[in-house]
Amino acid sequence: MWHFVLLIACAVAIYLSCEWFVNAVEWLGQRLNVGKMAVGSILAAFGTALPESVVTLVAVTTGATQDAKDIGVGAAMGGPLALATVAYGVTGAMLLYRKRILARELVPAGGSGASENLAGPAALGAPEDTARLARDQKWFLAVFVFKVTLGLVAFAFKPVLGLLFFAVYLLYFAKEMSRQGDDGGEDGELEPLKLQPNAASPATWAVLAQTAATLVVIFIASQLFVHQLDAIGPMIGLSGTVTALLLSPIATELPEIMNAIIWVRQGKVRLALANISGAMMIQATVPSGLGLLFTDWHFDGALTWSGIVTMVAIVYLLATMAAHRLTPARLAVAGLFYLVFAIGLVPILS
Repeated sequence: MWHFVLLIACAVAIYLSCEWFVNAVEWLGQRLNVGKMAVGSILAAFGTALPESVVTLVAVTTGATQDAKDIGVGAAMGGPLALATVAYGVTGAMLLYRKRILARELVPAGGSGASENLAGPAALGAPEDTARLARDQKWFLAVFVFKVTLGLVAFAFKPVLGLLFFAVYLLYFAKEMSRQGDDGGEDGELEPLKLQPNAASPATWAVLAQTAATLVVIFIASQLFVHQLDAIGPMIGLSGTVTALLLSPIATELPEIMNAIIWVRQGKVRLALANISGAMMIQATVPSGLGLLFTDWHFDGALTWSGIVTMVAIVYLLATMAAHRLTPARLAVAGLFYLVFAIGLVPILS
């Protein structure tokens, strides 16, 4: 019973700390004078993905056995899968929910403002927002295809290629931080810093303190959440392998999912999507680079299957964006690919 209680308590702690984190990171972006979208794709994504990258680093560098090192490799593959499917799916579902709420409040007004298209005023705000999301996903897909291919072959200098993944992320980081003119309209005024609610312009130390403190809480709560899942899985009849491949990735990406829920609820959809796409770029590069440097980076059937499902999910999203048909409902459909992954695991693990 305590495992279930702790599981719920950790989920609540992650959500509340994410509320404070997104509040602080928006102010941090203003202090650093970075583009609005870079707040989501770089600052927020880096903050929430850093703890997971640390876990991967510890697993691949200090693991005493091959199984221990495989945990790091699994995390490097499971994170992008959960983001490409569950995170986008939850965001689409939240957009649909928010649209219904707005429709109930504005029934007398009606009109085109209730359009489902993500390029419309009710969602992303402009066609260039969809183009930016598509650009990020193309970056991700190119890197991800390369890293999956490396997992299927063996050659002597493979570990050296880990450095290439770090270089790719540095290039992406530089390009995102340099983009100041394509952020589109504002997503609304900044809410008062929760640590200094009465200050029109909070002190920089307060912004940094709130950012750092919330990251610590997110990291600790996320790790406790994963440990509770590891304990609960066998209790409900799931093997350790199934728990690690199915439940743990969702748990480790819970901060990104919570951030998306919070920003969509606040009407800042562009930031929510930028946070997910930015986190995907980190997950596709940094943990992969670590895995290549410190393990043999060889995929079994389950890891290969996770890579295939991830790529198919991204191709699906890119196809809908290319056809200008990406809607909240179609974004929510991305979550079903995780169910496809779960079904496909059955014959692989048996």
